[in-house]
Parts: sequence; structure tokens; C-alpha cells
Amino acid sequence: MTCRLGVPAAIFLIGAVAAHLAGQSQPLVLKSVIPLPNVEGRIDHLAYDAARGRLYAAALGSNSVEVTDPVNGIHVTSLPGFHEPQGIVVIPDSTGFNSIAVANGNSGALQLLDAQTYQVRRTVSVGGDADNVRYDPASKQLYVGYQDGLAAVDPASGQVVQRVPFSGHAESFQLERNGSRIFVNVPDSAQIIVADRKTASVVARWPATPRGNYPMALDEPTHRLFVGHRQPAMMVVYDTASGKAVKTSPVVGDVDDLFYDSGRKRLYVIGGDGYVDVLQRDAGDGFKRTARIGTSNGARTGLFVPEQNRLYVAVPHRGTQFAEIRMYETRD
Repeated sequence: MTCRLGVPAAIFLIGAVAAHLAGQSQPLVLKSVIPLPNVEGRIDHLAYDAARGRLYAAALGSNSVEVTDPVNGIHVTSLPGFHEPQGIVVIPDSTGFNSIAVANGNSGALQLLDAQTYQVRRTVSVGGDADNVRYDPASKQLYVGYQDGLAAVDPASGQVVQRVPFSGHAESFQLERNGSRIFVNVPDSAQIIVADRKTASVVARWPATPRGNYPMALDEPTHRLFVGHRQPAMMVVYDTASGKAVKTSPVVGDVDDLFYDSGRKRLYVIGGDGYVDVLQRDAGDGFKRTARIGTSNGARTGLFVPEQNRLYVAVPHRGTQFAEIRMYETRD
């Protein structure tokens, strides 16, 4: 039996097949969009709660934390009462803390929220322009970057237990899992600060060239640090043993987040110029851009969740584009 399609139906079918095949060849495929109602201004960092299936967005411009359900693709609720929320991280339930930590740039406070009720348990004064937050499972401490260095916070007591002072605002930083070093981007001084968690001291200062070193990712097994620079837009690979830059690759402008997919040996570089660059690593330290995914103007933050094979990108309200979270599935 022969089935004949009309011209419009045939065109639609060909287009659908082409789109499907194109999606199969892309390293990132858009799977869903979660609207963020009434969110205005900048959206800063994201955090994922695996135990509850929740994705949190620090909506800096709206002084709120937006709670979403990425599995069902819905916005759950908006949590008010923050003061320029910037950094956010979930402390795993296995620690017994069951908390969400939010760093507020305007007040310099770190707020610890109950992960179930979202009620504020503790408020810790960290320092002006409190920004990125990381949780160290080995010491069970939170590390917060602020305008004068790093602060270590004990979530159990709500106390600052250690400070690593240095000049300039701490942007993105990474903790070694099998060592005691912290690598910190300090664009004010065009440096990468290397600090030791055991001694709470700066042990090295590496020049960061070009200027504007903001996002960072670490591949500890190969002793490589990946840093996104803005002036000009470049990704630089540093040797963590020597501090030397070993490779560079051009990337999207206004870069603010980047993530290393160790399983696929890829970098996902998110920039406010409206793209996600996918850089594929070769057998050594070289990277080649294999895809440039269009997002939206100002969409420069996100989160890669390797357990889900997903990259989330935060899109702010700009003109006719309303605020939302875009969920991309990673493909081989």
C-alpha cells in the first residue's frame, strides 16, 4: 500500500526528521524550559538538591531564591527575604545538616536554610560582597568568597572558624578533594590565588592573563585548572603543579560560568553574549570548539549536574525574553 502525503505534510515531516537528526548530532539538546515568574534583573548561581529533586536559582535582581522542579519542569515557589543572593550550595543530607546555604552580596551574610521547610536556621556574618560558596565534605565546612578573601563556616555552629585574607574580591574558586589547596580567581589583581586549607594561608600567586578571570573548573586527576577570562574572551588551561598557562582557546564573551564534563572530556562555557560554547578536549591539553548553542542575551550562569547528564542555564528577563531556566541534555 502506498501512502501519499500532501506537500505541507511532507515538508513538516522532513523538517521534523531533520530537527531530530540535528539534535542527535548536538552535544547539548534543549529538553525543557522552566519559567521563573516575576523574576527581574540578574540571576546568579544555581544549586541542585538530589535528595528532593529541586533546582535552586539565586535571583540576585529580585532578592529571592527560586525553587524549581526540573523533573516535572515546573516552578515550585519563590523564597523572599534575601539581599542580593549570589552563591548557593546544598549541603548533602548524609551530613545531617540538611541545609541550603545562600551568600548575600549586599549584606555580607551567609544564610543557612532548612532544606525541607526553607526556614532560615542561622545567619552568619561573612564579609562584604559574599559571593561563591563551596561545601568541603572532608572538613564538613562551607567556604565563602567575599571582598577580602575566603571564610570557612561551620554549618553546625554557624560560626566563621577560619579566614584566608588577601586583597581583592574572590570570584569562582575550587577545592582539591585529595589535597588541601584552594584555587581562587581574583580578577581585581589579575591573579589566581592558591591557598592552603590546613594553614589558612596563601601559598602561591599565579598571574592570570588575559585579565578578567571569573569562572573556574578543576580536573584534579590531570592537574589542570580551566579558567574563563573576559578581556579578551578566552579559556586558559593552567598546570596546577607549576601555575603555568599551557593552552588557550577563544570562547563566548562575558563568560561567567564553566563546567568540566570529565566523562566526555568537555567544557561547557556559558557567556552573557548569549551562547554556550562546547569545547572538546584532545589527547593532551588542547580544546576545540565543537558547538556553539544559542541561549539569550545576559544568560551567563548555570549548573552542570553530571549525575543527570544535564546542563542548566539561567536566562534573565531582557525585553521580550522572560526569565527562565533552560535544561539541556548532554549527548556523546
